[in-house]
Amino acid sequence: MGVVAALWRYPVKSMAGERLTEVAVGERGLDGDRLYAIHDADGKFGSGKNSRRFRRMPGLHAFAARYDGDVPVVTLPDGREVRGGTASGEIAAALGLPGVEMAKEADVPHHDEAPLHLVTTSSLAWLAERAPGVALDERRFRANVLLDTGPAPELVEDAWVGQRIRLGEVELEVLRKAVRCVMVGLPADGLPAAPGLLKTISDANDLTFGVQTRVVRGGTLRLGDVHEVGCSPAHSP
Repeated sequence: MGVVAALWRYPVKSMAGERLTEVAVGERGLDGDRLYAIHDADGKFGSGKNSRRFRRMPGLHAFAARYDGDVPVVTLPDGREVRGGTASGEIAAALGLPGVEMAKEADVPHHDEAPLHLVTTSSLAWLAERAPGVALDERRFRANVLLDTGPAPELVEDAWVGQRIRLGEVELEVLRKAVRCVMVGLPADGLPAAPGLLKTISDANDLTFGVQTRVVRGGTLRLGDVHEVGCSPAHSP
């Protein structure tokens, strides 16, 4: 048992996001999460890494995004705000990447691995012991949900892979442990750089921290919702 301690939504992939008190959750995850991304001319999405779908765009982590209604509002590194369809040119100029634009998700999903990412307070405490002096909270890992698991065992969520968990009205299937990338050590959202953190995670837990989940049953997710772990594998009736 535990409770939802923080909810985070990221309107634009790889930018800092906004903290919420409640949010609708559906098959795609938190309503509006990673609904926008910065696209290059080849259709790749701005990220902290290079892959078939993603292009590493240094500096993107220094931007932040929130919604005003259903319109994304982006805060540039210099503090200026730009809105919706007018944002692409200013973002391209600030990144020094002519031609990139902010676009809404179409056929290819913007999420890295799964619709909803979750970490626990017990795992953050475990990592803090191994990374003394590093400012640690869920923002480094761009988690959607932070669960306060109290005195639970370290890395408790790793044991949930293959199970279903309930968060108030919402039911999730835990698919896999989350593989981390260089973004965990970048300065962002008021947190200083932590250049050795990725290696610490690699050495201590095979480059994984937190879990990736899919939504089995949607609903409204709220701060303080009680969480329960299912007793049977996710494929069981």
